[in-house]
Amino acid sequence: MLSWLSIMSAAFGVSVLSAVLPLISIELFIVALMLNKPETSWWQLALVVASGQILGKLLYYFVGRGTVGLPKFLHREKKPSGRWARRLDGFRSACHDRPVWTTGVLLTSSFVSLPPFVAVSVVAGVARVPLRLFIATGLAGRFVRFSLVASVPGVLGAWWF
Repeated sequence: MLSWLSIMSAAFGVSVLSAVLPLISIELFIVALMLNKPETSWWQLALVVASGQILGKLLYYFVGRGTVGLPKFLHREKKPSGRWARRLDGFRSACHDRPVWTTGVLLTSSFVSLPPFVAVSVVAGVARVPLRLFIATGLAGRFVRFSLVASVPGVLGAWWF
């Protein structure tokens, strides 16, 4: 019999791994876990998984910010200049001048994954979005998303059976 701590630890580990390697589907893991262990608290699982996802996405955020270095083969030979540098500066200032828009994009992406949250994590780092805003919006959106995913097996099971 698996204990609550071992279930949550496994969920946290898989969520961090799926945040770093987007080919791993945390949603499928959550559904499988809830079908196998229906007594698991959906909101606790959603909170643990959302926390692990944000921890993993922080790697992308810090790569975009330039704090975490990339392997040598992924480095550009020169910094963006000219038109691209102006666009990047314009995007940074738009993010800082329109915090409601920035918050909306972060919340939408973390909840719906459109645009993909992994890409938005990098862009948020590049745009120098405040770390507190990135974490707060990411946690909120991911918690709601995974709450819905975790509760679906129980709701459908009660509805059909």
